[in-house]
Amino acid sequence: MIIRRATALDLDGINSLLSQVHELHYEGRPDLFKPGRKKHPDAVLLYILRDDNRPVFVAVPEEDSQKILGYIFCVLEDYEADYMHAEIRTLYIDDLCVDEKIRGQGIGTALYNYALDLAGKLGCHNVTLNVWTCNPKAMGFYEHLGLKPYKICMEKIID
Repeated sequence: MIIRRATALDLDGINSLLSQVHELHYEGRPDLFKPGRKKHPDAVLLYILRDDNRPVFVAVPEEDSQKILGYIFCVLEDYEADYMHAEIRTLYIDDLCVDEKIRGQGIGTALYNYALDLAGKLGCHNVTLNVWTCNPKAMGFYEHLGLKPYKICMEKIID
């Protein structure tokens, strides 16, 4: 398996996985997500793929560099120091997905470790991500990788 920077040629494979993620979120929270969508329209996705502050990486088999096994969307965030906070650089994982047909083979771990290595090379203080509580498998995966909650968002739905 090879992990490389995603390009416009990867659009179809990335879109397929974006749809899988969206469907999972729709099933878990139909009050928040519309059916049959994906996270980014193509024009936005193409813009993201060119943005060095929002690198996207894909995992592909060595024998077929166009078959997308999984992806990781990253965002570099620089926080300026203020009265209360330190100046830090964070690598935020905006999205990580492995094709549902091949999960459990270490692809997600490899993508995460790739991002972790990148964060170290870029002088980041930490790596962060958000995970929906309606996706306990993802929560367990991230906990297995050693991530811990540092902030919790809570809600009360008004009927």
